[in-house]
Amino acid sequence: MEDSSKKLSEQLLFKAKNAYDDGAEGTAQKARDYAEGYKAFLDAAKTEREAVKRGIEMAEAEGFRPFRFGEKLERGGKYYYNNCGKSLYLFSLGSEDIERDGIRITAAHVDSPRLDLKQHPLFEEGGFSYFKTHYYGGIKKYQWVTIPLALHGVVVRADGSTVDVCVGEDESDPLFTIPDLLIHLASEQMTQPMNKGIKGENMNLLIGSEPFTDTEVSERVKLETMKLLSERYGITEEDFISAELSAVPAAKARDIGFDRSMVGAYGHDDRVCAYPELTALFECKDSCHTMLVILADKEETGSDGVTGMQSDVLGDVIHAISDAYGASDAAVRAASACLSADVSAAFDPMHADVYDRRNAAVMGGGVVMNKYTGSRGKYGTSDASAEFVGRIRRILDGAGVVWQTAELGKVDAGGGGTVAAYIARHGINTVDLGVPVLSMHAPYETISKVDLYMTHLALCAFNSRD
Repeated sequence: MEDSSKKLSEQLLFKAKNAYDDGAEGTAQKARDYAEGYKAFLDAAKTEREAVKRGIEMAEAEGFRPFRFGEKLERGGKYYYNNCGKSLYLFSLGSEDIERDGIRITAAHVDSPRLDLKQHPLFEEGGFSYFKTHYYGGIKKYQWVTIPLALHGVVVRADGSTVDVCVGEDESDPLFTIPDLLIHLASEQMTQPMNKGIKGENMNLLIGSEPFTDTEVSERVKLETMKLLSERYGITEEDFISAELSAVPAAKARDIGFDRSMVGAYGHDDRVCAYPELTALFECKDSCHTMLVILADKEETGSDGVTGMQSDVLGDVIHAISDAYGASDAAVRAASACLSADVSAAFDPMHADVYDRRNAAVMGGGVVMNKYTGSRGKYGTSDASAEFVGRIRRILDGAGVVWQTAELGKVDAGGGGTVAAYIARHGINTVDLGVPVLSMHAPYETISKVDLYMTHLALCAFNSRD
């Protein structure tokens, strides 16, 4: 009776898997090896511009070539479309009937929460020079003060020339920080709710304190700072008007834990899915299926703008691909499928009360599928169909991928969205799939190496299997 009961339990009841218990030989070591390339990618790509630049370098090394709208695509060709230097579309044209087979689309975003400089950022106060910032995306403001910050971005000068800025990544570079009130004088501040203890308008970046030598001029510290910037970059204060400069955490990607099983870094959300998208595309670049990888911008602020997924660029790319086959782009969209490759919340036992344990992603449990995201009654989600979830389930199981399914948290605890809803607007079946993350949107997030590797395997399976 005991054996039959055990057999019945195994047949009928669901049992969560751990990726470390995967039967494939050397999974843990393969995950560790794979993570080394990912860490290098993270350190080279702390902004969407840098991620696009690195993505193009990787694509060109694999034989992809640039595409401009109006050009004719060739079957079997490998192309990339660089959208304003801030989002990237890479596509490989396969041999299958595209009206029947569609396009295998994977879409991640490469923007992350950060502190953007305002258009008039430079000012002096109390013997210090500062940059005024405006935070980008959803952040806990108190996490971003008193930490080492680097400055990344571009400045377009008055003559139209562009200069790249990256200060704080090299060991010899200076760093920047946002000071906070000392605990000895913070009695009133400490009574404030966490979302009010640090005011966004006061998140000013400390950038200098040495005054200009001439004692007769006003704002000597500001002038000295601007003089240094002019000498290094050939810019004036007015050039900040046409600049995109961001303060980002200066910390490098590092292994976490005595066992080195995790990676800590800034920007896992969502470059932890963007990197596997790229590696899966290149590994499957000779697949008979037509594949499209998207590295999107502006997800953290609603996917608006010319580089966000609410623009018409995706439709234009699909039209160009369809035209290469003489196919109807409506038919191609209807036959296509998309994995919105975005992160999910990893169960945090130190904050267990906001999670539904039965529907929470766990680190080490493999890549996670979110049938829906959204908040307040599934608002803002595409909610993938049971049929499409079943299709992805069969693909993952058929490839031996360790995976799990989850919601972000308890029903009334909050919520969030991804680009899935905007891709589904094109009539394309879409579901979210990605890596569980601890401390999402913090300056330093944590992921599991085996979950990262399983995401790579999942995207490979999606690109190559029927």
